[in-house]
Amino acid sequence: MSKPFVLVVEDDEAIKNLISITLETQEYKFHTASRGSQAILEAVSHNPDIVILDLGLPDMDGIEIIKKIRSWSTMPIIVVSARSMDQDKIEALDAGADDYLTKPFSIEELLARLRVAIRRIHYYQSEGPQQNLHFTNGDLKIDYVAGCAFLKDVELHLTPIEYKLLVLLSKNVGKVLTHNYITKEIWGSTWENDVASLRVFMATLRKKIETDSTQPKYIQTHIGVGYRMLKNE
Repeated sequence: MSKPFVLVVEDDEAIKNLISITLETQEYKFHTASRGSQAILEAVSHNPDIVILDLGLPDMDGIEIIKKIRSWSTMPIIVVSARSMDQDKIEALDAGADDYLTKPFSIEELLARLRVAIRRIHYYQSEGPQQNLHFTNGDLKIDYVAGCAFLKDVELHLTPIEYKLLVLLSKNVGKVLTHNYITKEIWGSTWENDVASLRVFMATLRKKIETDSTQPKYIQTHIGVGYRMLKNE
C-alpha cells in the first residue's frame, strides 16, 4: 500500500524544511503551507490523509484550523507546537487534534506518530473489530463498529485518541495497564513525552465520562503505575 499524502502546515522555514526532507526521505507525498488560509485551501482541495500542524501561524491560530477541518473531515491531525502547557494541549485535543508533539522533537518520534496515524487510517478503512461488537459497563456503552461511545445513551464527543484509550481500557476491564503498555498501544512508542501526553488525554477523557472526578466510577489511577477500568453493574 502506498504511503499517505501529508499536508505540512508550518511557518518556521527551518522546521518546515526539516519535516519536508524527512518526509521526502521516507517517500511520503506531501504539500506544505505557511499560513492558515493556505492550509485550509490545501486541505479542501487535496484532501490529505494526514495533517502536521503548527499552532502559531501568522494569520490564524491553529486551533481554528483544527475546528474548521473537523467540521467536514476526520483526517488525522498531528499538532507540532512550541506551546508546552497542559492547557494548550487540552485545547488542541478538545478541538479535534489526534496527537500533540512539543517542539523541539526528534524526527524518530515524529515518524513514529505518523506510523500510528497510518495504522489508524488502515484500521478504520477496514471493518474494524468483528468480535464483541458492543461493550457495556454500567451507563457506558461502546459501539466498536460505529466507533462511537455513549454515556446514559448520550453520545460522547471524543477525540480519536480519547476513543482509542477508552477502547483499550474497555478490552481490559479490571486490569491495571501500565503507562508504558498504554503508550506503546496508542502511539507505538514509549517516549517520555508520551506519558505526559497520556496524562493530558486521560484528564480530558475523564471530564467526559466521570460525573465526580473525586470518586471515579470508570477509570481509576494507579499512581506511578498506570490506569484501570472499573467494572460497573
